[in-house]
Amino acid sequence: MTKIHVVGIGLDGVAGLTEKVRQLVEKATLLVGSDRHLSYFPNHPVQRLVLKDFTEAIEEIRCHLAIGTEGIVILVSGDPLFFGLGRLLSAELPPEALTFHPHLSSVQLAFNRIQVPWQDARVISAHGRSVDELVQALQQGVEKIAVLTDGKNTPGAIARLVESLNLPSQYRFWVCENLGGNDERIIEADNFASVQNQDFASLNVVILLRQEYFQKLDLEKLPHFGIPDDYFLSFSDRPGLMTKREVRTLVLAELTLRPGQVIWDIGAGTGSVSIEIARLFPTSKVYAIEKTTAGSSLIARNCERFQVQNVISIHGSAPEVLESLEGKCDRIFIGGSGGNLTAILDTCVSRLNPKGVIVLALATLEHLNTALLWFKAHSWEYQLLQVQLSRSVPIGQLTRFAPLNPVTIVNTKYPS
Repeated sequence: MTKIHVVGIGLDGVAGLTEKVRQLVEKATLLVGSDRHLSYFPNHPVQRLVLKDFTEAIEEIRCHLAIGTEGIVILVSGDPLFFGLGRLLSAELPPEALTFHPHLSSVQLAFNRIQVPWQDARVISAHGRSVDELVQALQQGVEKIAVLTDGKNTPGAIARLVESLNLPSQYRFWVCENLGGNDERIIEADNFASVQNQDFASLNVVILLRQEYFQKLDLEKLPHFGIPDDYFLSFSDRPGLMTKREVRTLVLAELTLRPGQVIWDIGAGTGSVSIEIARLFPTSKVYAIEKTTAGSSLIARNCERFQVQNVISIHGSAPEVLESLEGKCDRIFIGGSGGNLTAILDTCVSRLNPKGVIVLALATLEHLNTALLWFKAHSWEYQLLQVQLSRSVPIGQLTRFAPLNPVTIVNTKYPS
């Protein structure tokens, strides 16, 4: 027989409870909850237990169970099993003694207020936790994110974090305060700066929605070297899939580029490396080879966006598509191989001019091992550069580093 009823309650108090749940509360023999929750029942005559120290509260509830008390009601916010007290209660008290009566969750209310379906949303709690999961979700370009905040990870702190990441995706930003209460407020931020110094009610949820919006370009103000990642159009489902700015600058340095060269960029993705080369060396000819239709389309759009005329987009899988390219090349960058690295290198070596250079950016140990075995088998000398970079991100009022994926850059030259 159920001895403990865990009742979810919203900011609308008693009015938001069903008749059945109201009767359970009225018949309670022990009423447990925060000061705010207990204040919704000022005239209830039974003993009250204020939730402050959870360990002490659970011990007292156990004592009541031991003497056979029934009709204990624990009041909690929203859905007790959705980032709530329900998990702790289930772990510490006999499951057969518990029955849960959920209310609407704050996340459910937030998405309904902004009229956005949320069955595919990522819900992240930053309440008393680190923001590592949020950083990862933003870098992955998750389309819909709900963030449960606290006094440290406030909406302003979340806004500073998003702005600091220089994401390839843009996000719309809502703060939903006091959901379900008389003083409910929904704020959509025009920009992250407008949110950073605002004060919000302590009961709030942040909603982030990815947008198909890209940074406007002023070509006159672009850096000559090291274009920021968020200036490139990127894959809608994988916005972080590109050679990052810091790695890109190292790759370009390893290629030892000169004017008037022919360069192959194999596995070009969004075309970020090709476009960076093309802007630096307008007299060079850059072939951007990409096997996916989406990638080839992005390369064409990015070339138009950056107004480069010396990038030739080639749609097809390497090494087969390489046979269609005329003549030889001076530099080759391999950023992606589609699992065909050995065959690609076999073709590249036959088409590389004397004193030519091949540079690879490899993210896995297996591909690195494949490359090294090939170079050793063909008596090519090589150098390795292990790149492990981190970018600073604000965490509340502090700053820490968020790591990028490690990359190994392999540099090898045509044997003398």
